[in-house]
Amino acid sequence: MITGTAHALILGGTTEARQLARTLAPVPLLRVTTSLAGRVTQPRMPEGGIRVGGFGGPGPMAAWLTEHRVTAVVDATHPFAAVISTNAAAATAAAGVPLVALRRPGWQPGPGDRWHHADDLDGAAALLPGLGRRVFLTTGRLGLAAFAGLDGLDFLVRSVEAPQPPLPRRTRLLLDRGPYTVEGETRVLRTFAADVLVTKDSGGPATAAKLTAARDLALPVVVVRRPPAPPGAHTVPDVAGAVAELERLGCLSPGAAGTCP
Repeated sequence: MITGTAHALILGGTTEARQLARTLAPVPLLRVTTSLAGRVTQPRMPEGGIRVGGFGGPGPMAAWLTEHRVTAVVDATHPFAAVISTNAAAATAAAGVPLVALRRPGWQPGPGDRWHHADDLDGAAALLPGLGRRVFLTTGRLGLAAFAGLDGLDFLVRSVEAPQPPLPRRTRLLLDRGPYTVEGETRVLRTFAADVLVTKDSGGPATAAKLTAARDLALPVVVVRRPPAPPGAHTVPDVAGAVAELERLGCLSPGAAGTCP
């Protein structure tokens, strides 16, 4: 590594992380590395350097930051990636590295929406028997054990890759990746004859079409609230905000190594 070169670590896996890497890659004397969890076998790869796999907890992550002379970390993971976000907050605090959390704004209900909020997947599962019998479940492939005991309901589970059991007994799988359209989401809901939708409050436009489709079809939607942003992070809503915050902190200048607060 060239002495005096700034080094930004992006905790990635999202569209915003790829956009940020693309924006930062041309910055002179800035090294950009994106860390991917490795849970998806064929991820969309960002520009710049890439590392794949977990760090093994906040201690090893702090050591990695120090060893690789990281001058800033941007947590641009999925809003529900609570474990890595918590570890990143602890690791950056231990290593004395600033942490910027890039969190796209959550979705907001509009006129005609029939939203029911839950604090977690268990809470979402508890709501379902009173809302419908045919569930379009779009919370991803992790944590589906929360719904496994609902034997009286039919589920259409959509995820990028096949989930592991336990799953609800009456489950169909739809392997697909966004972005989605309102027309396509309406077709899925009608073909399955869904009478309730379950989603996490992921935010962003890539998967928001299902909410419009559910509104048009007058379907109830169970929305799982997102966890809070990591403590101690400078939280921003978009890529432009992340770049501006890194510039404000002085983490993009050629002399940032050892001086970025």
